[in-house]
Amino acid sequence: MGLLMIAPIAGLVSIVFAVYLFYYVNKQRSGTPKMKEISDAIKEGAYAYLKRQYMALSVFVVIMTIILALFLNKDIAIAYVIGSVCSGLAGIFGMEVALRANVRTANAAKRSLNKSFSVAFYGGAVMGLSIVGLALLGISILYYIYADPQVILGFSFGASAIALFAKAGGGIYTKTADIGADLVGKIEKNIPEDDPRNPAVIADNVGDNVGDVAGMGADLIDSYIASILAAMILGAAMTTQGELYVILPLLIGAIGLITSIIGMYFVRVKKRGNPGAALNRGTFSTCFIFAFLTFILIYLLKVDFGILYATIAGLIAGVVIGLAADYFTSIDRSPVKRIAEAAKTGTSTNILSGFSYGILSVAPSVLGICAATIAAWYFAGVYGIAISAVGMLSITGMIVSADAYGPITDNAKGIAEQSGLGKRVIDITDRLDAAGNTAKAITKGFAIGAAALTVLALFAAYAEIVNIQTINLMDPFVIVGIFIGAIMPPILSALLILSVEKNAFVMIEEVRRQFREIKGLMKGKAKPQYARCVDIAAKGALKELILPSVLSIVVPLVVGLLLGKSALGGFLAGTIVTGIIFALFMANSGGAWDNAKKYIEAGAFGGKGSAAHKAAVIGDTVGDPFKDTAGPSLNTMITVMSLSASIFAPLIVAYSLLV
Repeated sequence: MGLLMIAPIAGLVSIVFAVYLFYYVNKQRSGTPKMKEISDAIKEGAYAYLKRQYMALSVFVVIMTIILALFLNKDIAIAYVIGSVCSGLAGIFGMEVALRANVRTANAAKRSLNKSFSVAFYGGAVMGLSIVGLALLGISILYYIYADPQVILGFSFGASAIALFAKAGGGIYTKTADIGADLVGKIEKNIPEDDPRNPAVIADNVGDNVGDVAGMGADLIDSYIASILAAMILGAAMTTQGELYVILPLLIGAIGLITSIIGMYFVRVKKRGNPGAALNRGTFSTCFIFAFLTFILIYLLKVDFGILYATIAGLIAGVVIGLAADYFTSIDRSPVKRIAEAAKTGTSTNILSGFSYGILSVAPSVLGICAATIAAWYFAGVYGIAISAVGMLSITGMIVSADAYGPITDNAKGIAEQSGLGKRVIDITDRLDAAGNTAKAITKGFAIGAAALTVLALFAAYAEIVNIQTINLMDPFVIVGIFIGAIMPPILSALLILSVEKNAFVMIEEVRRQFREIKGLMKGKAKPQYARCVDIAAKGALKELILPSVLSIVVPLVVGLLLGKSALGGFLAGTIVTGIIFALFMANSGGAWDNAKKYIEAGAFGGKGSAAHKAAVIGDTVGDPFKDTAGPSLNTMITVMSLSASIFAPLIVAYSLLV
């Protein structure tokens, strides 16, 4: 039990360091009265949405807690509530600091790029370190109390379910506003992206926070918790090895946390430096330090070195997925430049090019996942696959920090434009924002890859719980399960994208109405009705997130009860394969379309206002729900489906119509 204390101590250290960085960010100046006014408007809209969302989710949590307590046991129900609260707090922590860091980043850009970069990155680091510290602390305390990984299933299920609602709802919100602002503002009115005359601009800025900050924070904490839990369940099945293999994932997570803190000192930008290179340097440095410290841990504990190799295999897979996302989405790489060039001949060629590169981008990531899976299994069996997922997610503190940096800089750019800070400041925030787009693409790819290994580990944990030794592909019920599972990610993607389309239609009509009816708006002599657009995005998101989220929880249970535990195993296999492919494709194609637009806005092929630019803007609006709604929501959805199968496994075994 002495070794177990390392994990909660590391979690507390991480939270304390996050508090220190929070005070660093908060003491920076927030700029002019105009900047504060815009920042306050964004903050008001973000908290109004989050309040609505959590009020709705509290009803769901109460209902699910009662179900778990009645049909399973009260300990799992308690763990579920704690997991739900931790996931909710993760989103609140992240958004609170992001809402403070955005205006301070814009103000720091008046001094220099490196100062502005530091404020944005440390703002993201508050989120990264606090939520991962909270997750590790929660798992450790629950295991200390119950000493049963299956009880912690409730904790993971609660975190994942709330993450799913947060990611889906936030994704619908942000893309509803973004598409409305872009299509009317850039295409019809030919005004800049964050022009204060645009009625949807504040809703767009709010969306960056509720989608990319609160949503992604909850998303990654769910994969992190699920990977550790799956490894603990499989470790508990290795009865000859004792408790060490159960707590080993917690110890590896503790090393990852400390390593992430150390790695942040490598994230530095000189006066004319490259923000993207600084973020990558921090990630790679963290990986190397983590591998070295894990070697020392394995050596001191006298654990089989196959565990170390499996851990490093997962870490390498994460780097491969990150590099693939970087290559296919970076503004400096040939795919994005070719997508931008395709816009010279119109919207259709721009979309076809981005669509094709998005599909191609799946191959290296999937091959990386395959290689990591085989290597991990070869070195340490099924437990090794689970540990490889822990290895990939061990540096989540650094990954989330880089991810949260993106929406902070996006907001900072919007505040700079709306406050009229001048070309030099806007150019600096634009450079930070471009690096943030690539960072977001890399972290989305990383999160999806981590979800792939995590659900493979959860699949193995489910098989262990229900005692399935093999999946028989000659069994027609298994085949049916595979097909039903395989169609779930496409169906859920379609529901989410249709939700964005439906709400964006209402948003576009509202923005057009305001430009048409508010006299003097285009001349800057009248103020838009920002609150109307914020309200449209919020109501639409809360209404539309329910169906896809509930389906993710209910369908696995229905398949298991009607078709049996083996068919449910096939169902999970089907969701894993198509879920990973769809998620990677949509995340990378959307990121590529976005940066192709930015490449043209930087002056290529006629620059802003040109025919190529208008085509690229439309391509970007197609990619928006791909990369920020459906794509990143899918990895949470497949995790939720796997957890739903595992947590309700006793009911499925007891009451299934088929064995």
